[in-house]
Amino acid sequence: MQWVVYILRCADDSLYTGVTNNLERRLQKHHDGTGAKYTRGRGPFELIFSEEHSDRSSASKREAEIKKFSKAEKQSLENIGRRPGSRRSSC
Repeated sequence: MQWVVYILRCADDSLYTGVTNNLERRLQKHHDGTGAKYTRGRGPFELIFSEEHSDRSSASKREAEIKKFSKAEKQSLENIGRRPGSRRSSC
């Protein structure tokens, strides 16, 4: 099972970082307003970064690392060359 760390840009230009083992389902939950409490009412969202990990532990560690980044550092991840498994889409 693949785990994914992702960053969403919310309509208010804030950024949300999360982790999931089913990105499509998680994005749909954010869109429906049943995802994270933080994202409720902040849509629509743009997926600006995603990174696959082989297990939950490494994904969670990366999520914690990214959450410590400044907004500018998080935005710079958007501009990094796409890694295998990384993608960008709107939801």
